[in-house]
This record gives sequence, C-alpha cells and structure tokens, in this order.
Amino acid sequence: MLSRIAESLFWIGRYIERSDGTARILDVHLQLLLEDPWTPEDVACRSLLSVMGSSAPDDRELTREDVLAILAVDRTHPASIAYSLGAARENARRAREIVSTELWECLNTTRARMPRRISSEKVHEFFGWVRERAALAVGVIESATSRDEAWLFFTLGRSLERADMTARLLATRALTEASGPSWTTILRSCGAYEAYLRTYRGMPSARNAAEFLLLDRLFPRSVLFSVSRAEECLRQLEPRTDRVGVSDQAQRLLGRIRSQLEYRPIAEILDDLPHQMDAVQEVTSEASEAIRRRYFPTGAAPSWREED
Repeated sequence: MLSRIAESLFWIGRYIERSDGTARILDVHLQLLLEDPWTPEDVACRSLLSVMGSSAPDDRELTREDVLAILAVDRTHPASIAYSLGAARENARRAREIVSTELWECLNTTRARMPRRISSEKVHEFFGWVRERAALAVGVIESATSRDEAWLFFTLGRSLERADMTARLLATRALTEASGPSWTTILRSCGAYEAYLRTYRGMPSARNAAEFLLLDRLFPRSVLFSVSRAEECLRQLEPRTDRVGVSDQAQRLLGRIRSQLEYRPIAEILDDLPHQMDAVQEVTSEASEAIRRRYFPTGAAPSWREED
C-alpha cells in the first residue's frame, strides 16, 4: 500500500474518533456548568481547554459559549469537532481510490451539515448528532471493509485516539474534585454505564469505575483495550522477526505503558490519576510520531547552499 494512502486511512480513524471523544467530553462538562452554580465558570472553562490541549485568551473571563466556539464549531482550531470532521473528509478525498463510496458520502454529508453556530438549547442535540455520525462512519468501515492493511491502519489510528480521549476524560475527573463529574457521569459519557453495571452489579465507586475504564480487557473504550488493539494492529502490519526484544519503537512505547497500567495496583493509579493519564497521552503522541516515521516517511526538505 502507498504510504500516502496508509497515512490518510490512519488519520481518518484518528479524526473520526477525536470528534466523537471531544463531543463526549464537552457534553459532560458543559452540562455540569449549567447544573452546578458554585463552580467558577472561567476556572472550569480554562481547565477544560487545558485538558483538551488548547490555550485560552487571558484578557477576559471565559464562558460556556467561548468553549463551544473554540472546541465545537471553529473550523480552524485543531482540537475542535468541526476541524476533525473536516480533516477526516479531506483525508478521505486524498485516499478516494481506497475509501468506499458509502464512507465518502457519510463524511462528505457530515462536513456539509456541520453548523457554524450552536444555539444554547441545542447543544446536547448537537453532541448527540456528532456521536451518531462518528458511529455511522465507523460502522460503514467495520461492516464493509476487508481486514487488510487498509482496515489495520484505520483501526490503528482509531485505537490510539480512543486511548488518548479516554485518558483525557479521566483526567477531567481530577480538575475540580469537589464539583467535577461523578463516576456515573463519566461512565455514561463513555457509553460504559450499562456495561459497568453488568460487570460489577452495583453503583459505581471510584475504584471500580476507574478500573473498568482503564484496565478492562473486554470493554472497547478502556485504555488497556485500545492500547492492546493498537499493538495488535502493529504486529499484523509488520510481523516480528527479532530474536531479541522489540525493534519497532511504537510497539515498544505501547507495550511499556500497557505493562505499567496492567501490573500496577489500581489504588496507586487512582492516587496519581492526573499524572498517569498525562503519561498515556504522551505515549499515544510519541507512538503516533514513531508510526509516522516508520510508515509515512516524508521527503527531505530541500536545502539551499551557495555554489562553489
């Protein structure tokens, strides 16, 4: 497969998952701002922007509407939903010879229907629409794509982004512990509440909910499941021939963070949750860069020098 096509598929997976994850995080936290009058709105908005990797202007207080403008509908901001869906569509255009007609039409329609403004009474409806469109795009690929390299690169990108987004959502739990989202709210935002109840058969506790979202091997949105899926995609893309160790840098990074989470007591992880989630985000970023260097090499930039 051409590296150009592989890179586009990888980023289609990442951008679709990013739009879904961002919608889930914003839906939870913007609703909390409405329900909790005791939380300073400016502090909560700046914390949320920080978790999402965005900077905030210092010259004025931020409001819920500012967060929506930056992270939902700004088509030029790399962390926004509108940017992610537009970038997914653009990558599909570049890989049009591989991307199915159904997926192309799905992404094209989603991009065309993306609003430029969201009224306050339709915020929750907008986030639900984003999740539905992301689920439709993923469903098209899962139901009608051969399990070949195209599917592997798409799933690899999606798995890395999902691990990153679940880590960000868990990190928001520690922003303002007293008034932050409850574990029930976080589970619901991940679509994990009913799966959690079937597994633990009781109301969520901090230990059990964190354990489920971090370490459950069967729940597809857990950090451990996502990292393990990314590792498996890398192994299938390039079966190991090393007699000693692992030469692939991305596999090494993912294997290390998986082991750190898998074999560390959940109580220790909870005591240091923000730092642990920062580590997961850092590893997904470094693994993505290692994958880029390995599979999507770019030509060297031209250098100019004077003739002798």
